Amino acid sequence: MGTRSIFLCGLLIAGMGMISRPVEAADQTQRPNFVFFLVDDLGWADLSCYGSTFHESPNIDALAASGMKFNHAYAACPVCSPTRASIMTGRHPVRVDITDWIPGNRGTGKFLQVEDRDNLALEEVTIAEVLKEAGYQNFFAGKWHLGDEGHYPTDQGFDFNIGGNHAGSPPGGYYAPWKNPTLTAKKDGEYVTERLTEESIKFLETRDQAKPFLLYLSYYNVHTPITPYKKRVEHFREKAAATIEGETPTIPEHEGISRARQDDPSYASMIAAVDQSVGEVLAKLDELKLTDNTVVCFFSDNGGLCTVRRPGPTSNLPLRSGKGWLYEGGVRSPLIVRAPGVTKAGSVSDVPVVSTDFFPTMLELAGLPLQPMLHADGQSLVSLLGGAGEQPERALYWHYPHYHGSTWKPGASIREGDWKLIEFYEYDEVELYNLADDPGEQNDLSTSQPEKTAQLREKLHTWQKEMHAKMPQPNPKYQQPGK
Repeated sequence: MGTRSIFLCGLLIAGMGMISRPVEAADQTQRPNFVFFLVDDLGWADLSCYGSTFHESPNIDALAASGMKFNHAYAACPVCSPTRASIMTGRHPVRVDITDWIPGNRGTGKFLQVEDRDNLALEEVTIAEVLKEAGYQNFFAGKWHLGDEGHYPTDQGFDFNIGGNHAGSPPGGYYAPWKNPTLTAKKDGEYVTERLTEESIKFLETRDQAKPFLLYLSYYNVHTPITPYKKRVEHFREKAAATIEGETPTIPEHEGISRARQDDPSYASMIAAVDQSVGEVLAKLDELKLTDNTVVCFFSDNGGLCTVRRPGPTSNLPLRSGKGWLYEGGVRSPLIVRAPGVTKAGSVSDVPVVSTDFFPTMLELAGLPLQPMLHADGQSLVSLLGGAGEQPERALYWHYPHYHGSTWKPGASIREGDWKLIEFYEYDEVELYNLADDPGEQNDLSTSQPEKTAQLREKLHTWQKEMHAKMPQPNPKYQQPGK
């Protein structure tokens, strides 16, 4: 046994709720399986069950009707790699030093570029590694985007890796011949989402039945390049032709601009492909009689791409802005969890939760001890999933000190209760919103609520200092526009 395995076994013994003996085969067969669907860039309002009237997601809607739907679920960052790292580790992007998508933007302005890691450090302990030590067989398919060769899923606790590599977009495109180093096409014209689904189903059929499993299906959909799913796009073209024109809301430049409505047939067809995939995997669980012992999670790694200045394919309304921004449209994501024997069918939660919470939640559902020394920034949601309706009070923090192609400039934010503050470093400004009254973040209360503004700003700064967050440094070559 290697040093890393000994370390993990030690953590299993030393964690809260003490395990004092190895995991027996009988224990393994009683542990729940996990299926984790992660969609790339899917907006909070992109599904029918979240209010979309243009996109169609009947299989995902049925999943929501059979489990718990979260209205205030958050990605730990408004871009992909940091959120993906937070899911894997239960740790904030600042703590793992991945605060931008990999390899990140190279833009500068008033501030210099903030350097962070280009991979998830092998020293980080992932949920896959902890589950593997507890006897799980782990399967990964799709987008990884947490490092190149040597930092692949199979280096981080997964037994199988189908399609995961360094890239953020599907290498070579959605249709074969693609250029994915870990997924060889069977034939030209093959659609990557169909292939990943096929491989996931094959794993379910051929897995080691003596072990519980984690199936992590991480879609490249609906990331750019927006590419129509040929089997479904014509339906949405006809639907779009019947859609009434909307108007683009006028919002000052540095505040983010949202598209007015959802009407992109190609994007809608990509969502339909994900929905079809979810339906096929869930149907296979039914066929294999695994449904009653399989926890299913469905989530997106950040908000939908919807800005007008660089036109995005969707709208996150009534939420403001989208991917790359710390407004709600950039960080609030659809989340559905079905945990047999725990969740009540059709239940809905308005409690704020975040992507670091998956790690401890999965441990508790698996009957394994919580390990707060690992998932330092997550809380188990099992009580909430069971209908308790509350979580321990906490503030949620976002730190995004980078420039992004959406025109976002360095900043950070905090949500505590219904209050949310966003700090914009480029403009030396803050904005304050009460999300209970103003979920679209249209009414800035920073001037009328100076005490609350100062309180939250100080709390955000204190957290950044405690976390040793990398702050943007002044750019000596910067010149004010017009000078």
